[in-house]
Amino acid sequence: MRPSCTRPGSLCPALPGVPADLAAHSIATSPITSYGDQIYAMHRARSSAGFSLDIPLIMLVASILKVFYWFGAHYSTSLLLQALLMILVHLVLLHVALTHRPAASSSHLPFQHSAPSTRPYSFWQWRASRPYWTFITYFAGLLLVLHLLLVSSTSLFLSYTNALGVIALAIEATLPLPQLLANWQRRGCLGFRPSIIINWVIGDTFKMWFFFASADGEVPWAFKACGIFQACCDLGLAAQYLVWRDGPLGVDAASRDKEMRSPLPEYDGRAAEKVGGAVQMEDAALWERPRAA
Repeated sequence: MRPSCTRPGSLCPALPGVPADLAAHSIATSPITSYGDQIYAMHRARSSAGFSLDIPLIMLVASILKVFYWFGAHYSTSLLLQALLMILVHLVLLHVALTHRPAASSSHLPFQHSAPSTRPYSFWQWRASRPYWTFITYFAGLLLVLHLLLVSSTSLFLSYTNALGVIALAIEATLPLPQLLANWQRRGCLGFRPSIIINWVIGDTFKMWFFFASADGEVPWAFKACGIFQACCDLGLAAQYLVWRDGPLGVDAASRDKEMRSPLPEYDGRAAEKVGGAVQMEDAALWERPRAA
């Protein structure tokens, strides 16, 4: 949908229709361009190790809320299509991530919950797949019931849908925060695909142009405020990747991955064969005992 230009001083008159259409189409198709590579990578590797299941949780909840928000705000059609497509993409993403989830005994990787869950009822950290789909179904069903009960009261319905919009966009804006914190704690971006960062930054560029070039009322203020916050977080992610890449300087990804997957064995003096000052391991690798100072 092309942004209209009825607002005084709008940017649209200075820009041709093709960029306007490109921005609108980019907004609508951004779920595929942002997460398609992640889905394919997990399917090809037959593993979702390193991927946080909280990402589809955040985006599914936020997108479902935004769909119901549209009935009160009637915001841009491109943003509605984006929300609908986001739901579809993240349902597929959740299915692939759960299908190829590592076994509970697998070595810990970034964003894998190896320690006992501290969330109430182990929320969204269940080992079985069925509770995930049950939660999404009940959540959408509850919103549908509330929608049908409140739609007859215009003033109450508008207040309700506006509240849904603020909650949805606030939740969506927090998407990069866990990733930013995790990257900061380990001084690296291992386990998070750079293609997602690139697509997020490119998407933010089109999104900001679309938000502020559109006419009054087409994009509610809540979209703009949360969009600015999310764009700042995405730029922070890009800066982290440029500075740290996969981890600390002097440690390559292969060595770090081996270090994470293969902790040093306990040496009891009998289970392994001594080779000089080292211990011969089963995979023919040598592990040298620490020398006394």
